[in-house]
Amino acid sequence: MRPISAEAAGKVVAPFDAAVPAPAAADQPGAVKAVAGQLGTFQPGSLDVLVGQAAAVRALRAAIRRPVHAYLFVGPPGSGKRLAAQCFAAMLLCPGGGEDGCATCRRVMAGAHPDVFVLEREGAAMTIDQAREVTRTAARTSVEGGPCVVVLPELHLARDAVPALLKTVEEPAGQTVFLALADFVPPELVTVASRCQLVTFRSLGDAEVADALRAEGVGVEVAEAAARAAGGRLDRARLLARDPSVAQRWEAWQSVPGRLDGSGATVAVLVDELLGLLKASAAPLLARQAAELEELAEASARDMPKVPGRMAQAVAKAGARELDERHKREQRRQRTDELRAGLAALAAAYRDRAGSGSMAPEHAARAVALVDGFSADLAYNPGEQLALQALLLRLEHLSG
Repeated sequence: MRPISAEAAGKVVAPFDAAVPAPAAADQPGAVKAVAGQLGTFQPGSLDVLVGQAAAVRALRAAIRRPVHAYLFVGPPGSGKRLAAQCFAAMLLCPGGGEDGCATCRRVMAGAHPDVFVLEREGAAMTIDQAREVTRTAARTSVEGGPCVVVLPELHLARDAVPALLKTVEEPAGQTVFLALADFVPPELVTVASRCQLVTFRSLGDAEVADALRAEGVGVEVAEAAARAAGGRLDRARLLARDPSVAQRWEAWQSVPGRLDGSGATVAVLVDELLGLLKASAAPLLARQAAELEELAEASARDMPKVPGRMAQAVAKAGARELDERHKREQRRQRTDELRAGLAALAAAYRDRAGSGSMAPEHAARAVALVDGFSADLAYNPGEQLALQALLLRLEHLSG
């Protein structure tokens, strides 16, 4: 878990894990900012940027009138929780109550506000030491005189660290406000959840995702294909919509059953091809991240209070380090998402073979179960190449 550096002032916080592509260019000071990849043009920090979350938007706009010390945003991946937390943090810190595009809102949305802390876990679950770091961060004094906002992504993975978090969330120091994010509320998190104001985010349907993409200028066929492949995740759909090789990757995975011929050499070739496509699939994400690096630098220069001398260098290094760490997390997530999408295509190919009569239904069902089991095991970070080779060898026996 890595909070931002401990410089007393002027520190740069890396942006939240972006739910949208970075803007193509910086705005002029005071201008209305077009949030790229969203429905229309909004002021920075506007909750109108959220897609399909009308109930959550109403709840947050009501909550800002009398803020409490802790909020828990619960909903499936890709439903907009992180973007909502970013907007709500801007509302909490904005002198005008938020959604007005002021310099404070712009700094929060760009990840350049010194009183916003995003504490990411390290490893498969939050540790007790990382929970103690949350406590230390929550006790810091605000740089600009308002509240400190502490964002806790993936709190459903806190596990053994939950008891160490409970007292901090119950009684935060000073004006600290917690924004916790979770895909669901496991049993060990129920007590912490009871100390927070719950804001629920729903899963998006394929039609909603496709509509959002079309409103952003994506063609009908591309939007529908990206929505189907994204499984209700608008952030992933946006990446796929800018990726011309989506159909090629889907077809490559679907071709696997027909190419298995009983040869281990064929399995090795297939795995090399699939992993090559997996690596190439990161290109749209890498392009977006490059744009974010430019945006962070421009936003920091424009809106962050001037910091002289050596402190300015420390601030710049802290911001670059945090952004680099977020980008690495995004790349790992993208690779896992893409591999799961390929496995879904492979499972669909076996279902199609059962439907067409080219494979015995019981064998096809066993093949789908093997593929689904491999997909579930990705949570434990198996070695991709060897695990995929083992999967294809087992599938080969079923096809024989």
